[in-house]
Amino acid sequence: MTAAEILQRLVGFATVSRDSNLALIEWIEAWLDDHGVEHWRIESDDGSKANLLARIGPAVEGGVVLSGHTDVVPVDGQPWSSDPFVLRDGDDGRLYGRGTCDMKGFIACALAEVPRWVTMTLERPLWLAFSYDEEVGCVGAPRMIERLMADHPRPSTVIVGEPTLMQPVVAQKGATNLRTTVTGREAHSSQVYQGVSAIHVAARLVTKIEDVMHELKAEGRIDEAFNVAHSSLHVGRIEGGTAINIMARQCTFEWEVRHLPSDDFEALRGRVDAYAAELEAEMQRTAPETGIATEALNVTVPALADRDNDEVLGLCRSLLGSDIEASAVAYATEAGQFQRQGLSTIICGPGSISQAHQPDEYIESKQLAAGERFMATLGERLSAKGTS
Repeated sequence: MTAAEILQRLVGFATVSRDSNLALIEWIEAWLDDHGVEHWRIESDDGSKANLLARIGPAVEGGVVLSGHTDVVPVDGQPWSSDPFVLRDGDDGRLYGRGTCDMKGFIACALAEVPRWVTMTLERPLWLAFSYDEEVGCVGAPRMIERLMADHPRPSTVIVGEPTLMQPVVAQKGATNLRTTVTGREAHSSQVYQGVSAIHVAARLVTKIEDVMHELKAEGRIDEAFNVAHSSLHVGRIEGGTAINIMARQCTFEWEVRHLPSDDFEALRGRVDAYAAELEAEMQRTAPETGIATEALNVTVPALADRDNDEVLGLCRSLLGSDIEASAVAYATEAGQFQRQGLSTIICGPGSISQAHQPDEYIESKQLAAGERFMATLGERLSAKGTS
């Protein structure tokens, strides 16, 4: 099967993060079984989802990991021109469907090369590492990485196949999602000194979150490698209140921090928490039962720093061309989780992030072909005839 044919199968599995990915995993397992490839499932706690780890080649150290996530973002409310879970060839050089670029295209390119890889005498193994729940905070990959490092020969390099137009990316921001709940005291809106409006307090805290971002810029905490050159803080959702004439008892908002590799997330959150403590003390002088509580919605996704990646960057340049320039991206991936284990890691895959998460998401056919060539050349490089 070609990469496009496999992509058609993969897109047909509606692996939105809120749902199971097991049907897709089972299909990939059958494909690997047909070609005699050893593989291992690493399931979620409730068994409704699974990572998949597979090895092609000898069980020795120094292998190359090809990492991709199997989940996709929802299509709810998006004006798609066709069924998002049926791959559509648009006759314009584009293949449309949810997950085509983010990132089932990369997975399809790797799987399409399996029949050829298994016939080669690889001196170092190729690892396939397919995860669940990347889109909701890179939740699934850590346990897969833990199993890889604990139970198998240590690989040397990792390529995370997020869409980069087949250009190597050597740095990414870290990301953490948070929820803050402000609890006030209800009162008639004509009696503003009897109550504490959770909405008013939340508004002050929301403004502070944006102020912290501007403080970072003013302090010169800048990395021009990123198109947004500083750590960013953003409030994306807010909800609260009962009626216009009632001082709100509760207001909740969800926000995120996307931090540079050189910034510490806890230090950035600490600035917001310090102001929240001031507001809380002010609230409790009127109503002792009031308060502000913030919880993290995911384990912090670590940043990918531009360090210790000469080996994998050299490998990619040998496959793509020595004149290829490396770059940095603001979005978060699983790359930092691999780097934390001491593995030389970069991001490189077919398609453009500009098409990700959009209605009528697509990958250009020429990008899929570039991914196929990359996989074919990678196998040759790791084979006994190559120059590993």
